[in-house]
Amino acid sequence: MSVYMIIQSTVKDEEKYNQYIDQVSPIVEKYGGYYHVRGENIRSLGSWNPERVIVIEFQSEDQIQNWLKSPEYTAVAPLREGGADAQAIIVEGYQKD
Repeated sequence: MSVYMIIQSTVKDEEKYNQYIDQVSPIVEKYGGYYHVRGENIRSLGSWNPERVIVIEFQSEDQIQNWLKSPEYTAVAPLREGGADAQAIIVEGYQKD
């Protein structure tokens, strides 16, 4: 069953964050990730009003952990840390019986 990483981010340094975005996509894909949502065009239905939301599908949580611990990702992570405040969760996909 797929797992999804859902990220909410608020940009604090656009230049650094754009550099991160440019570099992270091929790394995500190399580790089996697939972007479903990656954007800022958000319409809130309540009090939650994130600036940016990203949803990435992986086939397992191990793939997520391998990506996050990879030398490629750890090299670009400082750009994300300097470019945005982010919160992330991992959630299992829904499997209909």
